[in-house]
Amino acid sequence: MSAPQAWPQRPGPAPELRGLRRFTAPRPPQQERCELCGVPVSDGSHRHLVDTEKRSLACACTPCALLFAEPGAAGGRFRTVPDRYLADPGHHLEDSAWELLQIPVSVAFFFRNSAQDRLVALYPSPAGATESELEPSTWQSVLGGSRLAGLLEPDVEALLLRRSDGRAECYLVPIDICYELVGRMRLLWQGFDGGAEARTDLQAFFEHVGRRAQAPGEAGRP
Repeated sequence: MSAPQAWPQRPGPAPELRGLRRFTAPRPPQQERCELCGVPVSDGSHRHLVDTEKRSLACACTPCALLFAEPGAAGGRFRTVPDRYLADPGHHLEDSAWELLQIPVSVAFFFRNSAQDRLVALYPSPAGATESELEPSTWQSVLGGSRLAGLLEPDVEALLLRRSDGRAECYLVPIDICYELVGRMRLLWQGFDGGAEARTDLQAFFEHVGRRAQAPGEAGRP
């Protein structure tokens, strides 16, 4: 992460991240199953749904994921998490802009909560996901100029930012990988600054995202 610093004492994991437990809790011995129809699903390669009422993630088999990818399916309660990764290398975020976001660390992600009609800003910490209050005007001035902001799907996608070496990377990613990142940082964090293992894992995570991400217009919607 960024320079060593103490984590602020803030409330526990945000309600929006109840699905985080699937990335931090020990895996059960039995095979995972689709939480909609009950059929077995392969570990690590299945899809996820967002339950917009419970603000949680659910594992899904391919047929169920395809079913709930249709707009309005099940009254809109379940939404399939897309599998697109986009980058906007032309959008530059200065240090002063980052400070407006009130994010005390180098990584954060932002998604739109459709039920509350507001933007949620979160960052990983040893205790889980911590929410940072974000005024709509701040969101617009800092991130509104990115092409990715206008493409962001509510509830199921996030803008993922990392500040490193004086510059900020910005990606549009599936929301479930943000949950996974928070879970991994919570498990790996050691000591005052996170430790070498957490930093190495974070670097590998962003290298993976960078390899998958394409510029808007180069990738079709899955």
